[in-house]
Amino acid sequence: MKKFILSLFVVGLVGTTIHAQNVATLLTRKLPEAPGKEIQVVTVNYAPGAVDAIHRHDAHAVVYVLEGEVEMQVRGGTLQRLGQGQVFYESPEDVHTVCRNASKTKPAKFIVFFVKNEGAPILTPAS
Repeated sequence: MKKFILSLFVVGLVGTTIHAQNVATLLTRKLPEAPGKEIQVVTVNYAPGAVDAIHRHDAHAVVYVLEGEVEMQVRGGTLQRLGQGQVFYESPEDVHTVCRNASKTKPAKFIVFFVKNEGAPILTPAS
């Protein structure tokens, strides 16, 4: 019986998206030189094995890895594995197909700098 319950639990996890554990906004500031635009800076903490669903940012986004390792890819681009001090760029037209913690045992943390339309969300689900 225990094996049956465990197998149901494992099957339930297959295909499940594990989202970032913590996203914190550090700064949002209007850009007077570019009316209607703003910069937003956030930190993202990923638990071990965390994965985000396919999404877009509708913004210029620069990711800077603070700790751990993450894997990032935009549609049509190459999968990149990034460690501490490495960066990743995403344009407003890109669809973010891979965004995950590369480790199943260690957390990862990164900071993202967005240049986007004022008040627009930083993340929009995509397919």
